[in-house]
Order: sequence, then C-alpha cells, then structure tokens
Amino acid sequence: MEKFYKRRVVVTGMGLVSPLASNVEISWQRLIRGLSGVKKLPANFYGDTPVHIGGTIPSCEEDAPGGLAMNKFISVQEQRKADRFIQLALVAAEEAITEAGLYLLNEKEKTDVATIVATGIGGFHSITNAVNTVSLKGSRKLSPYTIPSFIANLAAGQISIKYGYKGIIGTPVTACAASIQAIGDGYHIIKSGRADIAVVGGSESCINPVSLGGFHAVRALATNYNDRPECASRPFDADRNGFVMSEGAGILVLEDLEHALCRGAKILAEVKGYGTTSDAWHITAGPEDGSGASLAMQKAINDSKLHPENIDYINAHSTSTWVGDKAELAAIRNVFQKNRPYISSTKSSTGHLLGAAGATAAIFSIKSINNATVPPSININNLDAAADGLNIIANTAKSTAINNVLINGFGFGGVNASIILSKFTC
Repeated sequence: MEKFYKRRVVVTGMGLVSPLASNVEISWQRLIRGLSGVKKLPANFYGDTPVHIGGTIPSCEEDAPGGLAMNKFISVQEQRKADRFIQLALVAAEEAITEAGLYLLNEKEKTDVATIVATGIGGFHSITNAVNTVSLKGSRKLSPYTIPSFIANLAAGQISIKYGYKGIIGTPVTACAASIQAIGDGYHIIKSGRADIAVVGGSESCINPVSLGGFHAVRALATNYNDRPECASRPFDADRNGFVMSEGAGILVLEDLEHALCRGAKILAEVKGYGTTSDAWHITAGPEDGSGASLAMQKAINDSKLHPENIDYINAHSTSTWVGDKAELAAIRNVFQKNRPYISSTKSSTGHLLGAAGATAAIFSIKSINNATVPPSININNLDAAADGLNIIANTAKSTAINNVLINGFGFGGVNASIILSKFTC
C-alpha cells in the first residue's frame, strides 16, 4: 500500500457552468476583466423575500457567446426527469471529460474511474415542487421520477451512468465545503490506489423563495444592492451586506500521474495537499479567530510538504458576510504570519455557488496558475480594516507567476476544507 501513497495526482480536465458563462474559458476571461454574473431575478424566483438578486447562468438567448443551451446537452424529455443541479453537473462533466479525453477509455479502464460529485442541498427545486403538488393536488399526482430527481447523489449517479464509470461513487453533502471535500476525496482515492481516475466537483441550483427566505432568516444574504446587483457580492469590503446566492457546477478530472502520461493526457495542474476539519463550535458561524479554518489550511500545507511561504495565492472562501470573512482573514493571518500571498475571492464575480463553490474556485485557480494571473476581488471600494496589510488583489487582475494556490471552503455545521493546487513540473 505504501507505494500507492507515493502516487502523484494531477488534473487533466475541467468543466464549468457559472453565472459568468457556461464554459471554462469564457467564464475565466470575464472573471479577469472584473465582470459580475450577479443580476436581477424574475419575481417568481424570490416571491415575497427582500432578496431580489442572484447569480443565475445566462441563457444562449441573452448571451450568445457564453449562454447555456441546455437542449443541446440534455433532451427536453430527460430534463423533466432530473433536477437542474443534476443537469448542470452533466453539462460541466461533458466539458471536463472531453478535455481529458476520457471518451477513449476501454471498459476495463472504466472500472477504475471514481465519480465524486458534491452538492450542498441537492434537488431543491424538485423538492419544493413536489411539496406544492402534494399540497394542491395530492400525492397521487407525483411523478415516478420525483425521488430520483432530487436525491443528492444523483448528480454523481447520472454522470456515472452516462459514461459507464464503475469505480467508487460518492457525494459529500457538507454545505459550502462540499466540492473541496469531493476533490480531496478523489485525491485520496487515487493516492491510495483505489482508482486511477476520479471525476470530481460539485453542482448546485437552489435559487427559489424557500432557499432565499431561509438564508435571509439567518441574515446571510445581501439585500442592500437590489438596484445594483453587480455590486452586491463584495468580500473584504467594509460595505458588504451578505452573500449572493448563485447556481452552477464545476467538474475536474483527477488522475494518477503515470496513468495520465501513459495515455498522453495534457496535464493542467497537480493536487499537492488536502486538509479538512470541524470547528465543533456553532451550526452557522465559526469562531472569530478562525481556528478551525486555520487547522484545515495548515493540514493542507503539511500534506503538500510545502511551507506557508511557498503559497503564492489564496482563493479565499470569503463570501461577503461579516462573520465569515473576518474569521477567514484571522485564520490567514494565523497560518501565514509575516508571509503575504496574494488573496482574492472569485465569489465577488460569481456570487456564492454553495456546494459548487470550491470546485469553481479550484478551476479558476488552475487558470490562474496557467495564465500567470491572479483574478481580482471586485467591488472593493472601502477595504475592511480587518484586511489591512494583507495582499488583497482589489478590482484589477494582477499578472504574476503563480506556482502554488490554496483554495478554501467553509460551511454550516462547522466544516472546513482546504486544497492546494500547483503548477505541474516533472
């Protein structure tokens, strides 16, 4: 078993459906230009809640180059059988699997492909629609696809079924840390020799009056920027007012290095380290000192055999809430001491994709490594005093060499997860 743990794990494919665009490259180009995917929502999305904005994926009708044409990926008939979070996962998976060249795998090789796709909530639209159907028409009017449409593991299940992957399958459902944990699980599965390839990531789509109303009830969502939605997501800014809920999916293909080299795959980055912890503190808020987050970051750094001074860029979890942002800043100070890596939160442009947030940030971080560019945190007009002295990349992207990136994901229940991605070198 020891020889397996010496395996190196690399990334060979990426797929993304985000509020910025329905693929990786256009999302990245818009991100580094400082654009926002947050917009005014249709009234039926928010009902009587005071939250009127969100990060929805543009349609091909409203955005010809970057919009999503779902019918090109999934038939209308099949769309009726699966919640939107499953559909988005399938779209992102197709982009990632195509880039990785996994269509060329034979049947034996498919038995060594794991599928680990996270979600924070699962099929929230299907759940609320089913409840409404029972209330108005009775349970006999429910579709036989009701349950399979909303179960959390069905994004992973549908991907596995579509491509015939027969290895380990799993679904972290750990709030907003879920897709970082999915990447970490895939990394460990490959390191341990239980798979050669892992399709990992996360998907989320739950913007509706129930979810918006519920998050608003815990004072988590932005409500002061309904007339300026593009300004609403503002991590590190003193005028932040809460996070912006978004939808999307991010999928990565992880692979054992030797396996990737043998089949001639293009290597995009290397997964170097992973750490995950629990605050054991509170159901919705972490401790002010960010001690649990500090421990997750330190574990990831230790696992990578790197040191804090080797980390060039932190793609912060910071979602634009007072409590969460300040705790993460405290944690970064604690771990990095006098070191000053670049810091930004790509959620400033995308909003918060909940269970898909970490995978989205990981994809942007790999683009950062390969394009020698740190994406900006937009909407910083009045930097929070808690960020003084830290190397926050505010409003404008920075061109600079990036070798090692740490990505954070923290969630309700006290879950913390950090992953380190690095520039691939032989």
